Amino acid sequence: MKADLTVSPASESPAVPHVQLMDQMYRLQRYFYDFTRKYYLFGRDRLIADMPVSPADHVIEVGCGTGRNLVLLARKHPAAKFYGVDAAHVMIDTAQKKMASKHLNQTVFLRQGLAEDLNANAWFKVPAFDRVFFSYSLSMIPTWPAAIEAALANLKPNGELWVVDFWDQAGYPKPFAKLLKLWLALFHVHHRPELLAYLQKLESDGKGKLTIEPIGQRYAYLARFILTRPTIPSAG
Repeated sequence: MKADLTVSPASESPAVPHVQLMDQMYRLQRYFYDFTRKYYLFGRDRLIADMPVSPADHVIEVGCGTGRNLVLLARKHPAAKFYGVDAAHVMIDTAQKKMASKHLNQTVFLRQGLAEDLNANAWFKVPAFDRVFFSYSLSMIPTWPAAIEAALANLKPNGELWVVDFWDQAGYPKPFAKLLKLWLALFHVHHRPELLAYLQKLESDGKGKLTIEPIGQRYAYLARFILTRPTIPSAG
């Protein structure tokens, strides 16, 4: 599936129900989101620690939520530029206020938008990104193949796509894995085993190099895909 990079207002998008769902779900959750997620979104800090960022880099998080990860990255790499996109207006509003309070307005730039509509130039006046990362967001994006294609289409040659998300919990008792997946589904989060297969297919097609590392006993995974053959977005 190829992503259409034509930017249109969310109100005109067929994904409007998803935007409304995210706004509704996070309208109140945003106020305690960071506190609660630290107990089960494992691997985010490893991504922040392992992802290489040079002073001149442009790095974007797709599904940035409250901006927690971007704050940590901006503090670690003060000479780089960071960007964030989220489908939920309420999350972007919260993230904007967080950046202002931490004086990161000139380092972190945010916008409400859909992952599959990502467009570096139209949205941020940047030709392409050096790094694009998804932190526990692809498992919430119904159009995740288009989101990945849009991310790759907005990467520089030899740019990197990073993903941390839920895996299959193969190292845990089966009842634990079943209960976790049922609980996550209440928040519209779905383990997508086909996602890693999709990335592996990209590697087998010669588009890049993929590495996958487990978090815990396959509780989650950290994937790094280095783009060696740029993708071309469809015109339709």
